[in-house]
Amino acid sequence: MMLSSYLLAQSIHISTKNMSLVLNAQTGKELKFVYFGQKLSDQDLNSIEKTEAARFAAYPAYGLNCTQENALSVQHADGNMSLEMAVQSVDKKDDNHAVTTTITMKDKVYPFYVKVNYKAYKDVDMIETWTEVNHGEKGIVMMTEFASAYLPIRKGNVYISHLYGAWGNEGKLVCEPLTPGVKEIINKDGVRNSHTAHAEVMFSLDGEAKENEGRMIGAALCYSGNYRLKVNTDESEYHHFFAGINEDNSWYNLKKDEIFTTPALALTYTKEGLSGASRNFHKWGREYKLANGNTLRKVLLNSWEGVYFNINEEGMDQMMADIASMGGELFVMDDGWFGVKYPRKNDHSSLGDWEVDKTKLPHGIQGLIDAAKKHGIKFGIWIEPEMTNTVSELYEQHPDWVIKAPQRDLVLGRGGTQVVLDLSNPAVQDFVFGVVDNLMTKYPDLDYIKWDANASIMNHGSNYLTKDNQSHLYIDYHRGFEKACQRIRAKYPKLTIQACASGGGRANWGVLPYFDEFWVSDDTDALQRVYMQWGTSYFFPAIAMASHISAAPNHQTGRVIPLKFRIDVAMSGRLGMEIQPKNMTENEKNLCKNAIAEYKNIRPIVQMGDIYRLQSPYNHIGISSLMYVTPEKDKAVFYWYKTEHFVNQHLPRIPMAGLKADKNYKVHELNRIDAHPLVFEGQVFSGEYLMSNGLEIPYNHRVRGVQPDYSSRVLYLEEVN
Repeated sequence: MMLSSYLLAQSIHISTKNMSLVLNAQTGKELKFVYFGQKLSDQDLNSIEKTEAARFAAYPAYGLNCTQENALSVQHADGNMSLEMAVQSVDKKDDNHAVTTTITMKDKVYPFYVKVNYKAYKDVDMIETWTEVNHGEKGIVMMTEFASAYLPIRKGNVYISHLYGAWGNEGKLVCEPLTPGVKEIINKDGVRNSHTAHAEVMFSLDGEAKENEGRMIGAALCYSGNYRLKVNTDESEYHHFFAGINEDNSWYNLKKDEIFTTPALALTYTKEGLSGASRNFHKWGREYKLANGNTLRKVLLNSWEGVYFNINEEGMDQMMADIASMGGELFVMDDGWFGVKYPRKNDHSSLGDWEVDKTKLPHGIQGLIDAAKKHGIKFGIWIEPEMTNTVSELYEQHPDWVIKAPQRDLVLGRGGTQVVLDLSNPAVQDFVFGVVDNLMTKYPDLDYIKWDANASIMNHGSNYLTKDNQSHLYIDYHRGFEKACQRIRAKYPKLTIQACASGGGRANWGVLPYFDEFWVSDDTDALQRVYMQWGTSYFFPAIAMASHISAAPNHQTGRVIPLKFRIDVAMSGRLGMEIQPKNMTENEKNLCKNAIAEYKNIRPIVQMGDIYRLQSPYNHIGISSLMYVTPEKDKAVFYWYKTEHFVNQHLPRIPMAGLKADKNYKVHELNRIDAHPLVFEGQVFSGEYLMSNGLEIPYNHRVRGVQPDYSSRVLYLEEVN
């Protein structure tokens, strides 16, 4: 409906339970930003309309203020490069979960339109914003900048927290002050977008960020492709934040009446610090974004680090028997099971040829599913449907399906033969959908798919796109990827699918509506995982973070870490195993069996609870600690990891958080290996005491004849009357 009263008052108030966004939308004038932050009362809203100047355009366009950064730049069909956008109408739609406000703007001269959308959720503190661009001009309008959103942030002592890294070292955290100049966070991989950086940031408005106090703005771009986050700190009183698709080599030729929709930017605000912003992202993600976000995840064993490519029927059956005996619920067979003309023996061949190698698996996939049923567990499988090798039947049949620069030799990736399929091509989209559909049609009892993506777009060119639209490749690849995923989810909504992309390359809210979880990193080293999972938890809930118990020495770092520590770290995410059980001792198997049983008890708290990060490993004081608390605050799980081991060291005592001060909690240690229980085992403490003082955790384990050089504790807290 038309909000005539809004237009008369010129102000639009968009709000959730605890935050407000205010815009000035005078008809015939530019849409202006007024306020974003803590929720306003009616009195405050009335007052800021009179006192807060609408300094900046809410979606600035290039051409009549050329010295400023802009969200939108175009070249009209007649060559004019200017825009002058004015509010035409305001509409509002209310559904069961959210209110969406749409402001339509039109250029004052050209039939060129922009709809700026704001979706405010009723039960979580999150506002998504995105734009829709179209025109009625005679000819093509070239779009050269097309950000999803712009947000001015008042200068002060503002810090930005964001994630960076590399393969095997994803999700690392940096917190730094915003200084004059331009801060950019970008991705150009083409396929994956969260190895080297992330499309999510947090802004601390009160100096260096704290975990559970302080004003915080969080922003997450919901996009699976190349992105650009930019903060321009200029001579004004504001930092200017832009987020959207990376336009490098991706200018877009917009046809008449075509609608170009930008990915959503999710915005949150809290006075409860970094963890408060994380809790908002986690609740919103589980409820509205993550596939099956309210379904508990199974405990699984993945075959990769256990056998790598050496798949065989007997070995798979043995691993299934072992994980079943330890209480696991799912076995996933990784790479190496397929290929007829070109059997998959290593990473040099066979991608795209998704037929069972009967020399390895005489009874095929169905035989393995039957074996899993015999052991009382579910079965899953690994695929990499967006890729092929030049040594494959698929490439021999469809060489035109791969991404390749015209008149250039192929640029080859992993194994010296891997190439990326061109998902801008509808035939390739059909093929990718068919990889999953064929498996599920033949084997409807498949419970889980691990979807990998181990190559970047290394050369620019599409055999499908026309010569004048080659710059659309990066954008159309991800449109095609999303279309294939939408078809898969429409037909198989309950199938569990993991987003693996050379490890943590697809941890983003653009992918997760179609995936149940992601593989945090190919690095399973428990100590390094403490750091990576800490950073990743800023934006993603534990239910989506696959964390596995692996072997020692670790296959990536060579580090020897006790099994107890490896278990405790894995139990802070979606617990799984990445190991060859037949190489474990009976004592090690029993420890894992006990841990799996205890994890099942705390699984609802970890996967559905509220996170409170307590002591960051990035402070480098030898300790890291976090906890999860139920929304009812009747149960909690507390994690404590010693990250450095020295003689006569001194570590801080960690106060807890998130409990109810007037409730009483009984303490029980999980995964205990010590000869004697902790002194506070079974004792009852008030929430007030635990949050004011914490508990004195012994620095080392007391195990007969052993002095482990890594220490960790997991405490289960349960309310008692």
